[in-house]
Amino acid sequence: MTSSFPQRLVLLAAVALLGAVAALAVVERREQAAGPTALTSAAAPAGWNSAFAGSRGVVGDAQRTTCGHVLAPESLGVTHPVLPCGAKVVLRHGETQVLTEVIDNELVEPGRQLEVTEELARILHLEDTTQIDWRFATEAGG
Repeated sequence: MTSSFPQRLVLLAAVALLGAVAALAVVERREQAAGPTALTSAAAPAGWNSAFAGSRGVVGDAQRTTCGHVLAPESLGVTHPVLPCGAKVVLRHGETQVLTEVIDNELVEPGRQLEVTEELARILHLEDTTQIDWRFATEAGG
């Protein structure tokens, strides 16, 4: 059985197209697998950092944060313009330390590096804008 040149050309083009699609699928799969893993496997910096912090003020009615949280008067959380939503941090002011998480990325008051909810400011004894210490939370025993 002989095949004509046009049939062989079409078959060759189909095989080349199939190979290209398979190569793209492999590359895309590797990028998806490497992206989140590379981000979550990075070690958090150790040690304490200093920041100017203050209360973000009284919560408005059904106030929603950029991280999707609906704030209530008893909400405990921190606003930081760079840290990702949900990042666990420990805040320290004086002898008081509190484990909390990033709940917003949009600061209310200019000149601050981070802000805490009103209830968290009460727990930390923060009045106005003051310098506090913070660090990334680590696993227990680690």
